[in-house]
Amino acid sequence: MNAEPPAPAFDELIHQPTRLTVVAFLSGCAEAEFRAVRESCGVSESALSKLVSTLEAASYVKVRRGYVGKRPRTWLRLSPQGRRALAAHLAELQRIAADATALGAALERQAGRE
Repeated sequence: MNAEPPAPAFDELIHQPTRLTVVAFLSGCAEAEFRAVRESCGVSESALSKLVSTLEAASYVKVRRGYVGKRPRTWLRLSPQGRRALAAHLAELQRIAADATALGAALERQAGRE
């Protein structure tokens, strides 16, 4: 009797590709200026602003506003909760890949016996 594989336990906030890109980028640094995130992730200012609002509401991203000289700046950082969510999401992706690899190998072995 074959057991059904568990349903993927994705974090729906992080699973969306653009949010995943931003969260992954932020995981590599302590803090990043909004403009650097926008340029590195290839998103528009308005799209990043909306995305950050969503992640901030979920407590995954912390936003700090200030000035450099007289110019306003915004800095973003991944919160500890955001880091845990990313780690769990990536672990789930790895689990799915490992399960698929194991299934493929089992099917190849089975086909070789037939």
